[in-house]
Amino acid sequence: MSRKKTAIIIGAGPAGLAAAHHLVRNRQFYVHVFEMADKVGGISRTESHNGYLFDIGGHRFFTRDPVISGLWQEMLGREFLTVQRRSRIYYRRRYLNYPLRFWDTISNLGAVESLLACLSYLKARMFPLAEENTFEQWTVNRFGRRLYEMFFKSYTEKVWGISCTRIRSDWAAQRIKGLSFRTALTHAVFRNTSAVSLIEAFSYPRLGPGMMWEKFRQAVQSAGGSVELGSPVVALHHADGMVREVVCRQGDDIVRLPADEIISSLPLDTLIRILDPPPPPEIREAAGKISHRSFIIIILILNEQELFPDQWLYIHSPDVAVGRIQNFKNWSPAMVPDQATTSLGLEYFCNENDKLWSSDDQDLIRLATREIEHLGIARADSVIDSCVLRQAKAYPVYDEHYREHVEVMKTYLGQIRNLQSVGRNGMHRYSNMDLAMTSGILAARNITGSRHDLWQLGNSADYLEEGAPREKAMKPQAAAAPSEPRSRYDFRSP
Repeated sequence: MSRKKTAIIIGAGPAGLAAAHHLVRNRQFYVHVFEMADKVGGISRTESHNGYLFDIGGHRFFTRDPVISGLWQEMLGREFLTVQRRSRIYYRRRYLNYPLRFWDTISNLGAVESLLACLSYLKARMFPLAEENTFEQWTVNRFGRRLYEMFFKSYTEKVWGISCTRIRSDWAAQRIKGLSFRTALTHAVFRNTSAVSLIEAFSYPRLGPGMMWEKFRQAVQSAGGSVELGSPVVALHHADGMVREVVCRQGDDIVRLPADEIISSLPLDTLIRILDPPPPPEIREAAGKISHRSFIIIILILNEQELFPDQWLYIHSPDVAVGRIQNFKNWSPAMVPDQATTSLGLEYFCNENDKLWSSDDQDLIRLATREIEHLGIARADSVIDSCVLRQAKAYPVYDEHYREHVEVMKTYLGQIRNLQSVGRNGMHRYSNMDLAMTSGILAARNITGSRHDLWQLGNSADYLEEGAPREKAMKPQAAAAPSEPRSRYDFRSP
């Protein structure tokens, strides 16, 4: 009888938990998940303050993959709500529905501005920019310069903290593929499009996304796996192209575990940093040159029953620092314990350790309170409670050199045969939850004998945004039985 092997998964976000859930069913492995935080879910966890629940950034559950959808339903059943999307854009002291509605947009922009936007779009179609290397070039070619400056430039630069001329077109192609002036106009008039950016309904756990990942944690543990919280992995000892030992800190104790297989969802630069012995200087240099955008979410609890009907507002105005505002009771009423009150989450995008990040919590609360009054959302004196949460490394930055740095690290890590990197930060890709989960599941399949190239997963910009099938990341598997849900990948055991 063969020895039972040890699989260690670093990170209990969607990718790590999906990998653990898939792998724990294989009786040949001991499965251990190590998470540095005190909750599962990563950036899609749910936090709480005095009974008020809040999401870190707002996470819609939407997928066209029946396997991922089936897993979500299996975990939550009737606790998985269907929510009608409502969101708007704040622009020039007006609120425009998003997805766009034709007459709403015309009435808010005015006939003259709308005509100028159409003419700008026609000019872009007749005389497109020759290159599409940057976010600005990609967007101008699809919307025209006037709409780009209205609805893309200010908000995008607020989110990323760099000029749109420095952001690679990869990000636009991945996140808003299928969305153009024509598709937006078609949707505004006929309410008909397959672009994910324009979906009008999504699913959401009754008590926030953390409810989903807690169910995954329970499923892993019930099947014999372990999920250790407050347990950062601080070193991976490797030799001869294999990780031999994982070193984890648990309180004041250092835990060392021999490992046969490792799946990591750590940020790529962090993964490079904890390798022992350290990689060559050029690898460490590449790791030091990729960057992430962080954000601060300021929770304001107000003595107001209703403020606005949206789940979130995009704030395109440069007059205020806030980028997006969540209204949590509109995601699920159960997020707010007292329905006579409302909890808002104001998101401020920043860099770790910059002036905003380092600001005193009370100064941040005063800033958020001033800005909701400036925006006409609520009076400052209606705020009855508040808290501040900082989220580091929330979004991988697609700057002008990120691709070459990621390629250097990817090539080096590929030499370590029992180490796989998955998830948003683990692959430095701004992926949705379903794609992150898919990367974890395919990594687990690799451990049991498959040969999936995880770096090809989602490499096509078509991955979800136009409803096109994802690119195959492996050789085709046997077809599923007609009665089973068909996925773009065959996740069943061989």
